[in-house]
Amino acid sequence: MVVRVATVAFEGVEARPIDVQVQLSGGSTGFVLVGLADKAVGESRERVRAALNASGLALPAKKITINLAPADMPKEGSHYDLPIALAVMSAIGAIPSDALSGYTVLGELALDGAISPVAGVLPAAVAANARGHGLICPFETGPEAAWASADLDILAPRSLIQLANHFRGTQVMARPHPAVRAKGPLLPDLRDIKGQESAKRALEIAAAGGHNLVMNGPPGSGKSMLAARLPSILPPLGPAELLEVSMVHSLAGILAGGELTDRRPFRAPHHSASMAALVGGGVHARPGEASLAHHGVLFLDELPEFPAAALDGLRQPLETGEIALARANHRVVYPARFQLVAAMNPCRCGHATDPGYACRRMPNERCMAAYQARISGPLLDRFDLAIEVPAVTAADLLLPPPAEGSAEVAARVATARAIQVERYAALGLPHVTTNAAAPANIVEQVAQLDASGTALLRDATERLRLTARGFHRVLKLARTLADLDGRDTVSRLHLAEALSHRGQSAMQTQAA
Repeated sequence: MVVRVATVAFEGVEARPIDVQVQLSGGSTGFVLVGLADKAVGESRERVRAALNASGLALPAKKITINLAPADMPKEGSHYDLPIALAVMSAIGAIPSDALSGYTVLGELALDGAISPVAGVLPAAVAANARGHGLICPFETGPEAAWASADLDILAPRSLIQLANHFRGTQVMARPHPAVRAKGPLLPDLRDIKGQESAKRALEIAAAGGHNLVMNGPPGSGKSMLAARLPSILPPLGPAELLEVSMVHSLAGILAGGELTDRRPFRAPHHSASMAALVGGGVHARPGEASLAHHGVLFLDELPEFPAAALDGLRQPLETGEIALARANHRVVYPARFQLVAAMNPCRCGHATDPGYACRRMPNERCMAAYQARISGPLLDRFDLAIEVPAVTAADLLLPPPAEGSAEVAARVATARAIQVERYAALGLPHVTTNAAAPANIVEQVAQLDASGTALLRDATERLRLTARGFHRVLKLARTLADLDGRDTVSRLHLAEALSHRGQSAMQTQAA
């Protein structure tokens, strides 16, 4: 007789069905595990044996064969412990033979029989619900699984004994409730920044349209402070966005206590991060910072100090909104539609633009060009806004706090975003929520220019040597400026302001 228990294998954010098959047979005593399992899965034999012993169950003196089907799909991770243990318990009669039918199971076992949390419970719960299954998962991840569906049957035991008692009817487990992360500390406020009015204006534009932004300025001018306050003016995640973001974070194992939050992700990796850390990869093709920033912000401070190959690895996801990681035996795709915000100094010393400063190594212009040449032109071309952040003077620092803070700016951003959501939904593009994510042909449709605006854009394209990508990004930026003003049409004034921000990027590319 063969006992079957359903579980999953993860390919990106997809949870593929796996059939755990257990057979007891005569002959030499043994515990054989087959089905293209990695080392973590292979070691489950010892964890399962110890957990069953600790639960008062002795393995029979028979050959136990476990097959993970389909056999040609790689199996990775420790979440196979619980389905294997339950299949063995069913095979030896410790739990009813039909108790596990209709359930997808995942969880790691401790040596004392406790069930430890694992990553990926939310995608597994979504997949189980789609298959019409219930879910058995660790107690700590039950609140996370409850978000998949209100109708999903969920069992979240703390130990093997508790689960066995539930199936025998001597102990009933309550269904877990979805958990919401408590409001954390207040986000940094734009009111903390004195001066830098043009930079705060650019930050508002970037937030309103989801545009990529690069800030160039000397040390201490407030670039990192500005970036840290971007989350305070971004609108909360929508329901669909919340589910997508949480599934990626669940796979990465960073949903603490299974609690979800509608705050947009803000990821700020150190400039020593490798390509695998930024875009994802490694032995098990795990999600990188770009995917963890999905529907949020990826902030790269000291942009030229990042490895060039790692930065260029971001070019493709910036266009497509996803990252495809190919390995010899499998291919995974992670979502990665993030807003890229970067900060950099004009040169290595950081003071090449200061009045009267002369670099000791080389002329200022050459020093700046050599430093900025670390960033490829194609990557700079993907920034919609490129602004100069000048040094803050003592007069600025002595000013009283500004009257307008993040709350006022966030209200304008939310209004502009609502306009964009309504516009693209009416065009049959409900997945497009910002101007920055709109396809090029749609941008030409929603940002039609009058004769004077068309002439201005034609002249600017030739003078600034804008690429086709740069041309459409200027239109997207102008459309966002019109949305902030509450205008249905894009005027010459909006286009001129968009070109003023785009011109910096073109000059940096030419200098590099």
